[in-house]
Amino acid sequence: MSPVNRREFVGGLIVSGAAAATPIGAAEDTAHDVASEQSEKRGSTGSGTVDFRYKPHHSQSTICFPDDPNKTLVGQAGDLRYGFAKALLVGMEDFATVVEFSLAGFQDDKVIRQWIEAPGVPIVHTLIDRPSATLELIAFASRHSDEGRVDNVLMSIKSKVGSVAVAPRLHLRTCDKLELEDYNSPTATVRGQESKTVLLMGAKSGDALGRCVWWEEAGFTLYLPHGEATTERAARYFVRLPQEKQTAEMLREHLQNPEMLLAETRDFWRTWRPFGTTAWNYPGRHGEFLTACARNIQQAREVKNQRLVFQVGPTVYRGLWIVDGNFLLEAARYLGYDKEADEGLHSEWSKQVDSGQVIAASGGEHWKDTAIAMFTLVRQCELKQDWALFRELEPNVSRAVDFLIELRDQARTGKSTNGRYRLLAPGFADGGIGGVRSEFTNTVWALAGLRAVAEAAEQQGLHSLDKAARFYKELYAAFQEASREEMVRHPAGFNYLPMIAHDDPSVNDPDPWNKPRPQTAQWALSHAIYPGLVFDKTDPIVRGHIALLQSCTQEDVPIETGWLWHDSLWNYNASFAAHVYLWAGLRDWAHRTFTGFLNHASPLYCWREEQPLQHALVGQDWGDMPHNWASAECVRYLRHMLALEDGQTLRLLEGITGKDLNGSGAYVLRESPTRFGRINLALEPAGAARWRLQFERAGGLMPSTIVVPETVAGLQLEKITGASYKNRSGNIEMDPAAPRWEAFWK
Repeated sequence: MSPVNRREFVGGLIVSGAAAATPIGAAEDTAHDVASEQSEKRGSTGSGTVDFRYKPHHSQSTICFPDDPNKTLVGQAGDLRYGFAKALLVGMEDFATVVEFSLAGFQDDKVIRQWIEAPGVPIVHTLIDRPSATLELIAFASRHSDEGRVDNVLMSIKSKVGSVAVAPRLHLRTCDKLELEDYNSPTATVRGQESKTVLLMGAKSGDALGRCVWWEEAGFTLYLPHGEATTERAARYFVRLPQEKQTAEMLREHLQNPEMLLAETRDFWRTWRPFGTTAWNYPGRHGEFLTACARNIQQAREVKNQRLVFQVGPTVYRGLWIVDGNFLLEAARYLGYDKEADEGLHSEWSKQVDSGQVIAASGGEHWKDTAIAMFTLVRQCELKQDWALFRELEPNVSRAVDFLIELRDQARTGKSTNGRYRLLAPGFADGGIGGVRSEFTNTVWALAGLRAVAEAAEQQGLHSLDKAARFYKELYAAFQEASREEMVRHPAGFNYLPMIAHDDPSVNDPDPWNKPRPQTAQWALSHAIYPGLVFDKTDPIVRGHIALLQSCTQEDVPIETGWLWHDSLWNYNASFAAHVYLWAGLRDWAHRTFTGFLNHASPLYCWREEQPLQHALVGQDWGDMPHNWASAECVRYLRHMLALEDGQTLRLLEGITGKDLNGSGAYVLRESPTRFGRINLALEPAGAARWRLQFERAGGLMPSTIVVPETVAGLQLEKITGASYKNRSGNIEMDPAAPRWEAFWK
C-alpha cells in the first residue's frame, strides 16, 4: 500500500452524526446555560483531579534519547515496536517487527501496571502478573561509549508460591526471515537470514547453564534458558537489540552488566534539563506534565537534511507539519530552546515553492499552511525580540501573500460557494473533513496569518507588505458576510458557524451516520479566535463557537471534533477549546477542559491523537502516540494560565483557580518570552491563606495594559507595592511602565 497522509484519509473510518444544517440569517446570543446543561447530562464531572481516568486503552511511549533517529516504542504490555508501516489505513499498531516478552506455560498474562521512573526519565517498567509469579520488564535505551545505541529489556521474575522453574518466552512478529545462531548455546543470538545482522541477543544473568529453543510459529518464538525464581530471589534475564548494526561481539561484552548500563541511562536523564534559556517551577501534576512534555518534544525531534525538525511523533507523523509546527515551535521557545526553534523555523520556510505556497506533509490543498507559516514567522520573531529573519524573508512573505490573493481571485472566477463569497478557493479542511470542497478552515487561518503579517509589517515599516493589510480587510469583510448566510441553528438552542458550506453534498446525506458533526473541523476556527485574535469576544461567531464546544463536552472535553465522528475524541483539541475559554474569560471551563485533557493522557504522560470514549462500543484508535502537538499544547496552556498575551494586553493569572492553589507549592516563570519582552513571575504562598505575585519585565515593546484579577481562587486583593494601578470592574490594570511590582491576595 502506498503511503496515505491526512489529505487522503477519508474513508474507512467509523463516523456518525447529523449537522443540524438549517441556514439562518443571523447569530443569536450564546446559550451558555443550555450548553452547560447539555454537557452535564452527557457525563462530564469537572472534578479538577488529574488521575488518568480517561487514559487510552492502547498506548505506547518512547525510550529514545533527545534527537535520536532510533525512535523505539514500548507498547502497553512492555513489547518493543519497530518499523512502522507509514500508511494511515493499515492500523495504528502495524509495525514491521514487534518483540513481545512473556513466560512459557499455560497461565495468562495480566498487565498490572506500567510506569516510568520519573517524568524526565523514560525508563519504562511493566509489571505482568501470573497466578504463580510476577514478571517485571524494564525497557531502556543505552548509548555506552564503546558500543553505541542499543535497546535493552531487563526481565525479572519473582515467585509467589515458593520455588518455581521459569523460562522466558519472546515472540517476534516480523515479515523478515530470522534464524537462531547456535541452538546449543545458553546465549541467544537472533539474526536476519539474509542480512546476517543481529536483531537481538539475550541471556540469563549469572550462570551459563541451559540452552535456547527456537520455533517458527506465526512469526518466531524464542525460549531463553530455564531458571529458578523464589519469593526472595528473582530470576533475571537481559535482552539487547542493536540499533546501529553492532556485532554480536560488541553486544556480548555487556550482556552480563545490565545494572551498569541502566545506571548510565539513569545518570543521563537525571542530569538532562528540560529547559534552556528559561526556567519553570510548577507544583504537582502540572510540574510532572511540564517535564514529561519537554522530554517528549525532544525525543521526537530529528536532524534531517542538516536541519533540526520538530516532528510530531515517532510513527505516522514522523515529519514536518506546518500547523503542528506552529504550536511546537511556540512551546519550544517557551521552554527556552531558542537555537533549536530558529532551526525549526528555517525548516518550515524551506518548504516554500516558486508559487509562494508553503507545502509540507499536509499536501497542496491545505492552503492554510502558507498562512500558518506566515503566522509562525511573526510569532517567533516577536518572542525572540529580533525581527532580522522577518526582514530577511520579506520577499518570501510577499510571495506567500500573493499566493493567497491568487487563491481568492481564482475562486471568484468559478462557481463554487467559496468563490461566490469571495473567500479562498475550495480546499482541504482537515480535522474530520476530507477532500477538496467549499469550506472555511483555510480562510479563517488565512485571516490569522494576514493579520499577524499586517501588524508586524506596520511595526517594522515594511511597506512592501501593505498588501497584507488590504487583503485582510477584504477577506475579513467577505468572511463576515458569508458567516451571516452560513450560520446554523443547533438543536440545543444556539447558532453556530459550521466549517463546511451548507450546500456541500455531505450535509444532506440521507444517512445520518455519514453526516459531519456540527463540531467537525472547528479546530481552525478555535485557532483563529486564539491565538489568531481575528474576532472580537462579542462576535456571534465566537459566541456560537463557545456554545458549540460546551454542548459537545463529555469526559470533560469536546468530543467528535476530528476524524472519528462517533463516540470518540480528538485529545489535544481539548487544549484548543481550553485556550478559547481562557481568552474569553471562562476560567472554570478552561480549567475543567484542560484537566480533562490531562486525564486522557497515559500514565506515562503522553497522548494518542484520537481515541474512543470509555463507554464506546464503536470507534478506534487513530493517529500517532506519543503525539507531540499534544505535548506542545500542554506546555502552552501551562504558560498561558499564568501569562496570556491578548493583543497589546498582558493578562496574568488568567487560568489560576482554587484547585491550583492548594498549598502544593509555587508557580514560577523565569525569562519567559512574550511579545513584550521576557518576564519573571512567581506566584507563591505568603502566610496562611495568603498568596503573593512577584512580577518583573525586562523590557521590549510596552503592553498597553497589564491585568491581574481582583479575586484569585476566592482570595481578595489585599495590596500592591511597586506600581500604580486602577480597578476596572474586577480587573486590576497595572502601570505597564513599572518594571517590577508585587501583589498580595488573602
